Amino acid sequence: MCFIVCAFSLFPLCQRCFSPPSMAAWDLSIILEDLGPDTPPITLSVSSDLHVGGVIIKLVEKTQMKRDWSDYALWWEQKQQWLLRTAWTLEKYGIHADARLLFIPQHKPLKLGLPSGMTLKVWASFSSPVFQAVMTICRILNIRHPEELSLLRPLEEKKKKKDKDKVGEIYDLTGKNSLTFFFSHSFSGTQPVSLYNDVPAHFADSAEMEAIYKMLSVTQTQPAPEIITKQYRPSSVVDKAHINGRWLDSSRCLRQQGVQENDLLWLRFKYYSFCDIEPKYDAVRLTQLYEQARWAILLEDIDCTEEEMMLFGALQYHIGKVSQSEPERMSTNAAMENLESALQSLEVKMEGGSSSASDMLVRHTKPKKLTLKGYKQYWFKFQDTSISYFKSKEESVGEPIQQINLKGGEVAPDVNVASQKFLIRLLIPSPEGMNEVYLRCENEQQYAHWMAGCLLASKGKSLADSSFQSEIQSIRSFLAVQKTNSGSSSHTLASDESMNTHSLVSPRYHKKYKPKQLTPRILEAYQNISQLSMTDAMMRFLQTWQALPDFGISYVVVRFKGSRKDEVLGIASNRLIRIDLGVGDVVKTWRYNNMKQWNVNWDIRQVAIEFEGNVNVAFSCVTADCKIVHEFIGGYIFMSTRSREKSGTLNEELFHKLTVVMFWL
Repeated sequence: MCFIVCAFSLFPLCQRCFSPPSMAAWDLSIILEDLGPDTPPITLSVSSDLHVGGVIIKLVEKTQMKRDWSDYALWWEQKQQWLLRTAWTLEKYGIHADARLLFIPQHKPLKLGLPSGMTLKVWASFSSPVFQAVMTICRILNIRHPEELSLLRPLEEKKKKKDKDKVGEIYDLTGKNSLTFFFSHSFSGTQPVSLYNDVPAHFADSAEMEAIYKMLSVTQTQPAPEIITKQYRPSSVVDKAHINGRWLDSSRCLRQQGVQENDLLWLRFKYYSFCDIEPKYDAVRLTQLYEQARWAILLEDIDCTEEEMMLFGALQYHIGKVSQSEPERMSTNAAMENLESALQSLEVKMEGGSSSASDMLVRHTKPKKLTLKGYKQYWFKFQDTSISYFKSKEESVGEPIQQINLKGGEVAPDVNVASQKFLIRLLIPSPEGMNEVYLRCENEQQYAHWMAGCLLASKGKSLADSSFQSEIQSIRSFLAVQKTNSGSSSHTLASDESMNTHSLVSPRYHKKYKPKQLTPRILEAYQNISQLSMTDAMMRFLQTWQALPDFGISYVVVRFKGSRKDEVLGIASNRLIRIDLGVGDVVKTWRYNNMKQWNVNWDIRQVAIEFEGNVNVAFSCVTADCKIVHEFIGGYIFMSTRSREKSGTLNEELFHKLTVVMFWL
């Protein structure tokens, strides 16, 4: 390609764009990075009304280098700013003779650490906002819903001398085909890319590239216990808060944030609000999400009970066995899941209004502080996203005693299958705060239907939604895990010498139990999930992870206005939580759906939020920039605007509006 033609095609300027006689000419020095650090800058004679495009044309002509300059742009070092508006004049940008300008590529290689531990070398845009850069990276890796992910700086590790020169393997995705795909999909939506034999086209050009993609979409082997113990583990909520201070600003580009070519950044799920996970399209996304969840459990980033840890260990053990012994089953399972999904969708459309799911006899109570006694039996009825209850079935044709709208509320299980305890805990927003209501179901079948209905209603969906049957099935599977089979336990609890128990549980249990003590307990949990496919087991792992009390909370140490001590702000997908730093107790909870507006006072670095009822909250951030907190809040509100029907379109403008500027609701 002729460099002059390329340059003029990008910057179609007329001759009078150059130095008119009316403007005085002056010298502008530009450094061409490709010529080497010791090469003197190129000096051009320019005038203040010369357009940036005209400067680039002059520069390209003076270099006399024949190459494709289409990706190059001017970078203003002092202002940390790209000069991407080629129609703007030097005067409009405020550029004078003392400006230090660099002519450099906008896209450069970047090392990317994934949740699975793999390190990739990929093309990344150093000139577009990080949000757009992540979109394109996810497009390359075939990860849908890139808005859930972002980039953060890795933790500094104190390496021993013997490990000083040890470098992990880096998988290079910066080949020619990958570069072509990168530039042609820089601003694509969230729809999945086309697959050929279950592999994206840009990964199918060689056996090596196909192998890399399969590594991305298949879970890795269990890490050795010594690797787990060497990993950084946050010992307190303050440690967790420091990690959240490393997120990059999604509205600024990589170069503006000091990221250089071939630097290492981590790609992680930032917003714990996962939309529309479909194994058929989300092989890489599901695998990487599972890996992030697995490491959160192993490194004790989130608390769980001992029984839950044994279940997590059993699921990891099963997933590891299936992935090693029968990897070829994945594509077959995906096809069967698609068929089952279609049949379930048809069944829901036919039976969405069935009275068996929408009308049931349920016991109900509003619990007091110290007791859960006082259950009364009523006839409950579902309608859209609300439940109404009556004294009896016969009276259900009249006015209800009360109608409860579940939309925007919280639904949590309180279940013990062994003791036949099937409770549904509802937190219903009200002007006075959160009302807590318990529903008590009689059996597993009733519980599965009502729990599924409540979960959908809290998201604004009715029983006719296509995901109703899949929710029921997920809940039944969850109940099956809790079942114990004492009659067959002696047969199942035989030792398995291939099980490396210390690779399946967190270091706390390494110290507490010996392998011969852990093995039967993990196998006891394993007997209830041993028939699951790998995809179902991974989904079960994620569902159990999401059911943990502290799931999805990101912590930041803050100082509230009027307070003399530091406290912790927990940021979840639907609420903010004020936590006492000394004892860890929750002091106050504010829900996003009661929020009227929020903004940042950049002069004093303070976040201010106004809630309904004239409630005003203001705080400064200690362990993170206030922009990070502002972005978390706006990002979660953006996530709540998504719907399954519009999942293929990403409203980038709305995301930036919510995360960059002050916003009123």
